[in-house]
Amino acid sequence: MNVDDVVAAKVEAARVRIQAAKRRREELAAARRRGLAARHAQKLRNLRSRESNAAMTETVTTEPEKENT
Repeated sequence: MNVDDVVAAKVEAARVRIQAAKRRREELAAARRRGLAARHAQKLRNLRSRESNAAMTETVTTEPEKENT
């Protein structure tokens, strides 16, 4: 094994490490996007639920006033 073979092996190993790191970053970014989308969807569901609960509470508690005669 001469010097060129050693250098070529090191270059190939570095290329493999770089590709693995790039793949990991892409996977993490995709997971982050999925997580953000899921959190946003949950937030919208919570807001909708709160609004409908508030509307129901408002409807229930806002009864016509009775006259005291």
